Amino acid sequence: MDPRPIRAQYKVMQADLSPERHYTRFEDVQGILIASAQAALGIHLLRAAGLVTGGTAGTALILSYVFHWNFSATFFLMNLPFFAIAWITRGPVFCAKSVATVTLVSVMTEALKPILQIGSIHPGAAAVLFGISAGVGLLGLFRHSGSLGGVSILALIIQDRTGFRAGWTQLIHDLLLFAAALTLLPFALVAWSLLGAAILNAVITFNHRRDWYVVT
Repeated sequence: MDPRPIRAQYKVMQADLSPERHYTRFEDVQGILIASAQAALGIHLLRAAGLVTGGTAGTALILSYVFHWNFSATFFLMNLPFFAIAWITRGPVFCAKSVATVTLVSVMTEALKPILQIGSIHPGAAAVLFGISAGVGLLGLFRHSGSLGGVSILALIIQDRTGFRAGWTQLIHDLLLFAAALTLLPFALVAWSLLGAAILNAVITFNHRRDWYVVT
């Protein structure tokens, strides 16, 4: 499988996600709220088309398809051990933002089910819209030092402890995840999922630069 469609997403992980704070608490709260809503909308579109993505959200989607589990509950519960690890290794602020973001995405994704019912959507359209929406959401989270938890937290910790780049840890996880998806889902759906990942990567690659976020 060609790793290039998902590699760019994790270049941003190679930098510390704790930039110098230039935001008031209100700005942080509204930024994380908006970013979480964008991520939740992207996941809702993926779920409507039966597609997957990388990271812990992708794992939770696959489990929800295979075992008919509730995605939001699965996503939140999968992150619980990572929250404890984040608190111990990266401090309460990073942990609190990760808990808030994962909780918001879980709640919002569930809340969208009755109010935004999608009877039919082409997987290509779902992939494109997911990539744009989730990409913008992740940009907001990066800017406010947020995290969708799970593997991204573990990847940062491994980088802190061993020097092994966080991006490579994420990439290895997602290659294994998409390989597993190929055994469980139709090839066409996995291919559309890769398109969504590629678009998300492009949004982040072309728009995420830490030196853009400066106070004048």
